[in-house]
Order: sequence, then structure tokens, then C-alpha cells
Amino acid sequence: MAVIVLFQYYPLLGNIIAFQDFQPYLGIDRSLWVGFENFEILFNGDPAFTNALKNTLVITALQTIFVFPAPIILALLLNSLMSNRIRQLAQSILYLPHFLSWVIVVAIFQQMLGGAGMLNNWLRASGFATIDIIGNADAFLALITSQVIWKDTGWATILFLAVLAQIDKALYESASLDGASRFRQTWHITLPGMRPIIILLFILKLGDALTVGFEQIILQQPAVGRTASEVLDTFVYNNGIVGGAWGVAAAVGLVKGVVGLLLVLSANRVAHAFGEEGVYKA
Repeated sequence: MAVIVLFQYYPLLGNIIAFQDFQPYLGIDRSLWVGFENFEILFNGDPAFTNALKNTLVITALQTIFVFPAPIILALLLNSLMSNRIRQLAQSILYLPHFLSWVIVVAIFQQMLGGAGMLNNWLRASGFATIDIIGNADAFLALITSQVIWKDTGWATILFLAVLAQIDKALYESASLDGASRFRQTWHITLPGMRPIIILLFILKLGDALTVGFEQIILQQPAVGRTASEVLDTFVYNNGIVGGAWGVAAAVGLVKGVVGLLLVLSANRVAHAFGEEGVYKA
């Protein structure tokens, strides 16, 4: 509790600089109070903020569609393996990328897909035209989505596999005797058994919906430019820490946090409407 209060709740008091023309050498006490001026700058059509918001929403949608279901599908595939030894070996291999930092992951993709990477070197040696992937702004969204899937899908299967292990095997045996195919067993037994954890994780995911991977994106931003890669987190960094517009950057962070909270509360009420507990009971 002390750690949570100290590192999660106490720093929330710093959001007051979103209402100030904050200057670090003056501090919070002596910085000029400007009210909602920082928010007006954002919502009066600042092109940089609008672009960052658009990119964030697009990446959020892509990760919701492609990244969130990936560990569910992988868990179902791993659970279908009859040999425990093969399953454990596959799990161990799939878990490994999670423990690599984004610096290493980005470097691996650059070595594989960069201009001087393995793929393009092979294409040159074979007499084919090279493919610009790492520095191609049009391919950036697909690139970062595939990186997230490769890095975190294996690790994210842990909870789903734990839930699958708790489903009563007698249900599958009864369904099999009744002539149910593997697909119908999955649809009528496995997925309903996984539904509570899927809904819970989806609600928690919505809380971080506007947080789409600062470190991953900032490392690759120089290659594709800020127009294609700027998101709210990098906007805060580039305008606050780098540009010195601390108040505007804090306003963006505060808006992002409030939107995340509203998404969690809304999704939790929807979960209650479908008979699930969600994150908390009403």
C-alpha cells in the first residue's frame, strides 16, 4: 500500500502543472497560473496534437483487433497439443521475446528488415529489388503491430492457459459422446469458460488504450518521421521534456488519464449488463 501511494497516487498531485505555465526553475509554487489555457491550445486545432491523437487512435484500434485476440488464439492452439513435453517446449520458446527490452527487439527487426538487413541482403544477392520496411512511413503501423505480437503474445497466454486448465474435462468428454466436433467443443465449452478472464483483461486493456508503447515508437521515430509515428506519449515527451512546454504536455497526460478512466468505468458497466463481474462489482 505504501509503495502504491508513494509511486502511483502521490505523483498525481503533479497534474496541477497542467493548469500552469510551469517553469522548472520556479517550481509549482511560483509558476504562473493559466487555468485552462493549456487545454485550449490542444483543443483549438493544434495540428501536432491532432496528428498525435489520430495516430494513437489508429494504433489503439489495430492493437485491439490484432494484438488482443492473439494470445487467446495461441492459448487455444497450445492447449490442443496432446503432448505435455511439446507444449512446455513451445511455451518456453514463445515466452522468451517478452524478456527482451524494446531496444533489443527494435534492433533485431532492423537487422532482419532494415536496408542493410538480412532480407534486403538476400534480395540483392538474388538480383531482386530491395524493400524499404523500417524507414517506410506507410508500413510503420503494420511494423509496430507485428513487433508487439511477436514480443508479448507468448507471455500473455499464461493467464488464458491457466483458465483452460481449470475447465472440467468431463464437459469435453460428454460433448464428444454427443458427437460434438472440436470446433463446437471450443465454441460451447472453451470460450464460455474463458469469457470472464477475457472481459476482465479487455477492460484493463481499455484503461491503457491510449498508451501504445512509448519506448517502442520513440526508438523508431527518427526513421519514419513524427508525422507517421507521433502518438500522445511521444507528444508529451517531445513537447514537454524536449520542447519545454511542460504545461501543455501535462495537460495531454491528464486528458489521456481521464479518458482511460472513463473507458474502464464504461466497459465495466457493460460487463455488468452481460452478467460478468468485471474489474469491480457495482
